[in-house]
Amino acid sequence: MTTDVAAQLSAAPPRRPTLVSLLGLPLLRVALVGTAALVTWAVLAAADEPGPFPPSMLFAAATMLPVNLISIWLVRRALHREGRRARDLIGYSARRLGTDVLWGVLWMTVLAIPFFLAVMGVMFALHGGAALDRFDTVFYDAEAAPMFDRAILTVLAVVSVVTFAPLNAPAEELIYRGYSQGGLQRRWPVLWAILVPASIFALQHVFYAVTPDAVLVYLAAFFVWGIGSGIIVWRQRRLMPIIVAHLLVNLMTSAPALVIVFLPDSALAG
Repeated sequence: MTTDVAAQLSAAPPRRPTLVSLLGLPLLRVALVGTAALVTWAVLAAADEPGPFPPSMLFAAATMLPVNLISIWLVRRALHREGRRARDLIGYSARRLGTDVLWGVLWMTVLAIPFFLAVMGVMFALHGGAALDRFDTVFYDAEAAPMFDRAILTVLAVVSVVTFAPLNAPAEELIYRGYSQGGLQRRWPVLWAILVPASIFALQHVFYAVTPDAVLVYLAAFFVWGIGSGIIVWRQRRLMPIIVAHLLVNLMTSAPALVIVFLPDSALAG
């Protein structure tokens, strides 16, 4: 009898995700990103390198390693409770890898257009005809880039390039588009199932904005990107192509940090 009961329990149907879980997991991701930014800022302050909050992108990308690892673990656990696997959402296939890379390049190019238009639209709304002249001050804050020696900066740059893109792209797409949007589509109209995760996705990027104006730009631009990504995933019913697009963008934003290796000492000290 005991064996029969255990067998029945092990064969229990998987749990259906709750609305709290579908919205809570992406919001938890936002909280983790914010916590990482706060801890990084506190560590820099303790090292006598205080700067504006949040820290610069170099530090943000390097400290996203634990955030992405925790995020992937959380979404895999949530999917496991429902009897699903992350690989099924991703839809990876060695035979389709070449095609998926081509799709990724296409989607990166397509999504860049509304993203760029959103950036320019907010910049012109904020600064009018002087928008183009304000890019340096809106997206870069010299005080947000504390100066360490070359060894520390090189380690940070390598960690950013090696870990950020390969982990960040699947972590975000699994949480926002795969888990949250996919679950909401079974509850809500598709429009809302796409818009809500896209809004939370945009909120996360506030913690990468080094100025108040950049906050507004990032909210608009990443909201547009999130909508476009959501539509693509809804139509293709798998994450792999959009993960490739996301990975390529993350590589393009993190790889320039390696220029630190080639900068003269005077540039790092100034």
